[in-house]
Amino acid sequence: MRVRLVTAAALTAATALAVSGCGSGSSGSSAKSIKVVYWQNLDSTNKLQANFLATMVKQFTKANPGTKVSLVPVTASENDYYTKIQLMMRSPATAPDLIYEDTALINSDIAGGYLKPLDTYTAKWADWSQYAKAAKGAVTGAADGKVYAVPDDTDTRGIWYNKQLLQKAGIPVPWQPKTWADVIAAARKVKAKLPGVTPLNLYTGQAGGEASSMQGFEMLLYGTPAGDKSLYDASQKKWVVGSKGFKDALDFVHTLYSQGLGPSKEQALGANFGTAVGTELIPEGKLAIDIDGSWMPNNWSSAAAKPWKEWQSVMGTAAMPTQNGQAPGRTSMSGGWAWSIPAKAKNPDLAWKFLSTTLQTKTNAAQWNATNANIAVRTDVASDKTYLDSVPTNKFFTELVADTHYRPGLPAYNQVSTAIQKAMESVTTGQASVDEAAATFDNDVKAAVGDDKTVESAS
Repeated sequence: MRVRLVTAAALTAATALAVSGCGSGSSGSSAKSIKVVYWQNLDSTNKLQANFLATMVKQFTKANPGTKVSLVPVTASENDYYTKIQLMMRSPATAPDLIYEDTALINSDIAGGYLKPLDTYTAKWADWSQYAKAAKGAVTGAADGKVYAVPDDTDTRGIWYNKQLLQKAGIPVPWQPKTWADVIAAARKVKAKLPGVTPLNLYTGQAGGEASSMQGFEMLLYGTPAGDKSLYDASQKKWVVGSKGFKDALDFVHTLYSQGLGPSKEQALGANFGTAVGTELIPEGKLAIDIDGSWMPNNWSSAAAKPWKEWQSVMGTAAMPTQNGQAPGRTSMSGGWAWSIPAKAKNPDLAWKFLSTTLQTKTNAAQWNATNANIAVRTDVASDKTYLDSVPTNKFFTELVADTHYRPGLPAYNQVSTAIQKAMESVTTGQASVDEAAATFDNDVKAAVGDDKTVESAS
């Protein structure tokens, strides 16, 4: 849950929405009925998951006569989705039986007592051995080492660029920048040569939620010389403050938006800007370079609301370079989503059966990863040629896993992430200098986790 101040009235309204969203079965469920909650992005026309889950329900109910699976999409911004599912899970009256979660939220939901440990299930499930170690780590409780979810997918992030626009700006393709300076230089060339084209998109601000923190800021921060110790020092178990790398990353954001190299501030700070990037700006040739995720082809597939067949010839991909080109030369961020069973679920056994015998079989996991342009979390799927060939860019983004980073899987990350978004927004709008925004971030982190849980960066 992204940290927000919620008034009593807002909480009541959100709880009412949660109850209505869960349908009318809160008091009359049977041992053969489950509710499955998942996220539908606000204003998104992407129905890939809805269609896939509907197919899975048909498959499961056919194999298990008399069962009923109710799919409950929660249409909201990403931040609001996190808030709403936590409200749902607080009460037995509204808790679903299976819920789709961002892996970054797992530990905060464990700390809140919202999730059921799944070790008794996974211990008897042969397929559990097929899940990659890193994927298992993302759904394991930091405090107790128990399993709280089954990973559904992961992802990586890199640079998407319009080959035609870069060529018009005098930039040779294929293009692979070696430093941050190379990225900014390319954006400046696009601005100079192609009026009306947004040179470079980097997500920013509080409305963007985790897209700002992860696809935006952390793609920069983890590429600084401090690398994995730039945000959280696992060896000391402390959050990092006073970091030069943090200021350098903020300076990149400031440069981008103060020099008109990015989207307009009004666009960039909109809650649904990510949807506009994928469905409008890129296919309409209005954005030259986009720092974004492996899933972007979902916006352009034949199943999309506005298919864009030409994307395979128009769009190119590049790895995000490290700040100064230092080893390993490239960086990425990985997250992913998972399926959890709430602690107050009415029918956890049936939910597990649906999850293990249908949603997460090798065949169905491969179908989902291929359909949704996800990076596979099962090793048997990741090496499958059909999966690798299903989307032309799958191989490129799968190879980025070797140099990727993961967000700290700790409850406090949610507050730290919000502090990152605030810092980004303040330099994007010009309300604060880089030094002022970094100082505010440091104070916010110390207030959230305690001075004794922070360490001054050595670099």
